Amino acid sequence: MKKQLNKNLIERFSRQIILKNVGIIGQKKINNAKVLIVGAGGLGCPIIDYLSRAGVGTIGIADFDKINLSNIHRQSLFDSKDIGKYKVDIIKKKIKSINPFIKIKTYKKKITEKNLNFIIKSFDIIVDGSDNFKTKFLLNKFSLKLKKILIVGAISKFDGHVFTFDFNSKKNPCLKCFYQSEPSDDILNCESEGILGSTANIVGAIQVNEILKKILTIGKDLKSNILILDLLNLNFRKVLFKKRKNCICSKS
Repeated sequence: MKKQLNKNLIERFSRQIILKNVGIIGQKKINNAKVLIVGAGGLGCPIIDYLSRAGVGTIGIADFDKINLSNIHRQSLFDSKDIGKYKVDIIKKKIKSINPFIKIKTYKKKITEKNLNFIIKSFDIIVDGSDNFKTKFLLNKFSLKLKKILIVGAISKFDGHVFTFDFNSKKNPCLKCFYQSEPSDDILNCESEGILGSTANIVGAIQVNEILKKILTIGKDLKSNILILDLLNLNFRKVLFKKRKNCICSKS
């Protein structure tokens, strides 16, 4: 059932409703969107926060980790009193206090080949906030299979990568077209490589921008490009990559 905008919701989202590319019709699209975020850490926190404030009607969160002290400096939905508690439980409470009209589905489990098809099938857009390539490639595989939109983010040190894949079109490449073999997770390991807290939040915010543009069908997205951010030197660049003939997306 599609959600309607009452007076309270119009006032709540008034500052984005007045945007020419949003309006009442666009806000209704946002309120009726269903978005799944996999990973509730450095990327997942700002993504979930901004999506809930924008009015996305249904948000799914998949994460099985508990909060620890080293998370606090970059994972903006947690504070010291949350240490030792499950991330999805804390986020659900905090998001409900930000936007009580939102529907939240939580999955306190590890993403696997066996459960991913069931988890993602009811969502329109899948968002990767994970810190390992195994999960990223699983999301790529099942988003491709179910013809979902997939927004992928990766962070390390002062650097970030963002991809947008729309698998409704067979012309578009997938994550495996760019990474022909699975890279080592060492490059995404915040414990050994380090991460500036603001890097995670900036990359997460860019992912949200891509999500909202896809919901609203406005602007240009990163189709067939990777956005590479070097925040230490403030360099941003897009790199075009093509669909590979022998890739899984060419066989689907």
